[in-house]
Amino acid sequence: MEDQNKYARRGVAAGKEDVHRAIKNLDQGLYPTAFCKILPDYIGGSDDYCNIMHADTAGTKTALAYLYYKETGDINIWKGIVQDAIVMNTDDMACVGCIDNIILSSTVGRNKHLIDGDVLSVIINEAVAFVENMRTHGVHLHLAGGETADVGDIVRTLDVGFTAFARMPRSRLVINRIRPGQVIVGFASYGQATYEQSYNSGIGSNGLTMARHELFGGGKYSKTYPETYAPQTDPEVVYTGQRSVEEIVEIDGSPYSLGSLVLSPTRTYLPLLAKILELYPGQLGGIIHNTGGAHTKVLKYLDEPVSIIKDNLLPVPPIFKLIGDEANTDLREMYRVFNMGTRLEIYTNSEVAQELITISREFNIEAAVIGRVEESSTDAQVKLRLEEGEIIYN
Repeated sequence: MEDQNKYARRGVAAGKEDVHRAIKNLDQGLYPTAFCKILPDYIGGSDDYCNIMHADTAGTKTALAYLYYKETGDINIWKGIVQDAIVMNTDDMACVGCIDNIILSSTVGRNKHLIDGDVLSVIINEAVAFVENMRTHGVHLHLAGGETADVGDIVRTLDVGFTAFARMPRSRLVINRIRPGQVIVGFASYGQATYEQSYNSGIGSNGLTMARHELFGGGKYSKTYPETYAPQTDPEVVYTGQRSVEEIVEIDGSPYSLGSLVLSPTRTYLPLLAKILELYPGQLGGIIHNTGGAHTKVLKYLDEPVSIIKDNLLPVPPIFKLIGDEANTDLREMYRVFNMGTRLEIYTNSEVAQELITISREFNIEAAVIGRVEESSTDAQVKLRLEEGEIIYN
């Protein structure tokens, strides 16, 4: 079955085409190529400052967390969901240079029949714990409360989201000006950074609808947990995999349940980016967070037709190989849906690139020059040069 057809039948779209069509005529802010919308300083009224507001959720990852919790009884799995929801905001903001004094407000919608107060307690306390962890690494986030609503008529299990706000000097902004001659430094989404408590599979929060339905099933989950998918979804594309969330997978000699790997929290790069931005102000041509759209994401932030050549990508971690094999999905679609091990890109010159790699390894995050920017005689494009062949997106 064609991948795009399966997405549509599951009620999702990897590229959010409907959303982009809906917002195409909206004001793009002060700097259209910025990774986040930059607003004038409506709060302080200063031409030297700007305002940034961002909202996001953990997406359908909560549906798998619910299933895993019910199957295993491991309530701590919800901690990662909180990090997912926060990081999908903060790390997008970090791509424009905003890495400190960010105010966070949560919005949690639950089906009270299925999600009890113990789960809510984990979610609230984990937000505090994540903020404290970032503080010890010099990044200051501030919790401003939020809303927790019992909306079982709307939310089938649980929805966890945050809205983030910051006021920052315009002089510190990183505006994407991606030009020929720059190189691309890629930063790994997998492994265990110095500020993480356990191994991270690298999956993040994108492509989870595909991942959970293609990996898990065996004829069990669709019948046992109908609340984890929309009743309108074609049964032929629901939990079509053969794996169990409790199945043990060995990575580098250590055992992990497959469900916990798929639920690895989205890595934050805030501590790393805080140091990079402090040491190299004005020397970064662009920062791209490979979330929705994955390796095609950069195409949204170009102001001239260039070729983005990626011919030395970081190793693909095991989780993506498992998903690709189980789903029998071609590489073109995998690299459009998943970060495939490289979730952050910085565009800069060759000299700075080597310094960034050194800094990244101090945080135990693998990094490498994964490609370069070249002139294009046609439209902007991304070229992935893999061992299996070349993939072109435009």
